[in-house]
Formats: sequence, structure tokens, C-alpha cells
Amino acid sequence: MDLKEKIRIIPDFPKEGISFKDITTLLKDGDALRATVQAFADYYRDHDVDMIVGVESRGFILGAPLAYEMGLGFTLIRKPNKLPGQVLSVEYDLEYGTDKLEIHTDAFPPGTRVLLVDDLLATGGTIFAATELIRKLGGKTVGLAFLIELAYLNGRERLKDYDILSLVKYDS
Repeated sequence: MDLKEKIRIIPDFPKEGISFKDITTLLKDGDALRATVQAFADYYRDHDVDMIVGVESRGFILGAPLAYEMGLGFTLIRKPNKLPGQVLSVEYDLEYGTDKLEIHTDAFPPGTRVLLVDDLLATGGTIFAATELIRKLGGKTVGLAFLIELAYLNGRERLKDYDILSLVKYDS
């Protein structure tokens, strides 16, 4: 199945010049969603993964069914002040300013082998910050799974030390 055909492109959203990749059209197609989750599972099944971690928010949508398919637990990395328990946080740079991500301090025990899942790899800033949270908790990131990669933004370069799977790539 060509997953790229299932993704709607919305020009000039959220602002002029941006070509937004809308995955809601893929998500509402049961066969496409199943193919996405299965492609991730098939690739990572032999990577000795202990835990799936989804990055807010569309990483939750893809990560939870992947965890189910692989028979693994699932946990969340969220924006600040969204998790109710004790958290560990990391601040990271944006184009104009900074942002922060958080994970529960008891999300997984030290030594856990983690697969990080998100919908989109762009510049790599958010997912790099997520790998820092995994490291600070004593986990090991064994892979990064993305539905979409915007290859022209070179996020893969920033994450070159990780095994990366992108199911759909846009070169421009």
C-alpha cells in the first residue's frame, strides 16, 4: 500500500508557504492505519525492544497500537504540566525560543530498551530532546519510528546515531 497517497496535503497551513502533511486522512482508513502499524512492527520486531514511547501528540496515536501489536508496554512524553505524577523534563531549542518535554520518573526502569514513535521527523529537535529524556531515565533508545520524514529539513543528520525508520519521505 502506498501510504503517501493516504496523506492529505494542505497548502499554506498553518501559515503561507507551509505545505501541511495531514495524517488524519490516513488514520481514518483502517487498512492504511493497520499497514502503518504493521510496517513499524515488522521492522522493529527483532530489535529487542522493551517499551514503546510516544511523543505528544500524534506519537500516541501510532505508538499505542504498535505497543499492542508487539505485546509491549507504552508510555508518554508530553508537553509541560500534562502529566500528573513526578516528572523529569528537558528543555530544547526551537527556531524562535525554547520548549520543554516531560516524562514520568517511573515510566520505565533503568536499562529499558526504548522505541520512540512520532508522526513526523522535521528538524529533529523534538525527538532529540525525547532521546535525552530516555537517557536521563537510564533507558536506551534502540530506534526512532516516524510515519513521515521531511528529508529536506535534514533532521536525520541530527539523529545519525540512531536507527531511523520513516515510512513516507518528502524531499521538498
